[in-house]
Amino acid sequence: AADVDALAAVLRDAADAGGSLAALEALIGDGPALSNLRALVDLAEAGGFGDWIVVDASVVRGLAYYTGVVFEAFDRQGALRAIAGGGRYDRLLETFGGDPLPAVGFGFGDAVIMELLEEKKLVPETSAGVDVVAFALATGDGDEDAASLKALAGVAATLRSSGASVDVVLEPKKPKWAFKHADRRNAKAAVMLAPSEWAEGRLVAKDLKTGDQADVVVEELAAWVGARED
Repeated sequence: AADVDALAAVLRDAADAGGSLAALEALIGDGPALSNLRALVDLAEAGGFGDWIVVDASVVRGLAYYTGVVFEAFDRQGALRAIAGGGRYDRLLETFGGDPLPAVGFGFGDAVIMELLEEKKLVPETSAGVDVVAFALATGDGDEDAASLKALAGVAATLRSSGASVDVVLEPKKPKWAFKHADRRNAKAAVMLAPSEWAEGRLVAKDLKTGDQADVVVEELAAWVGARED
């Protein structure tokens, strides 16, 4: 009980002082754990972000695989619960069958960061839709469908390099399903890669606002999409 009270007093003093390594050393001595923590703080200060770190020996992460420093991240005012938390684990990957590899990781709270961004009025404006939904026509032939999906990835990359936002359907689909999906995504256009047209370097493109449909050669597809109205 006396040790617990002494530790609690040290932690309170350390917190009041903004995080005191000296107070911890006075209680537990200078062992490997404290040396590791001190080295981390020194690196942070050398890197110019020491002011963003507070040493708090009361931080406890509830998972047993941590083997070193653990941490939690908060907003500067400390008004919200932790945004993120994690730490060092040297044997976790090996435990699950991987190669021995020291690592650091953390879990991120999306609800907390959204609350903070909303409070600071920093939530970015995003479009609810995409420019293009791209899909491969399902033929029922596994090899042919696989080849179409591979080719579709290249088509999507070309469109994205031109600045278009592209939703790639990751499984071959029939046009009825794909066009409904494109409507739900509020897309300007849908592009279908069908084996017969693709063999001639063409894709089937549909303007979802006007309903117009055309065969478009690959080299002209980006320009065709760019000409579609929002």
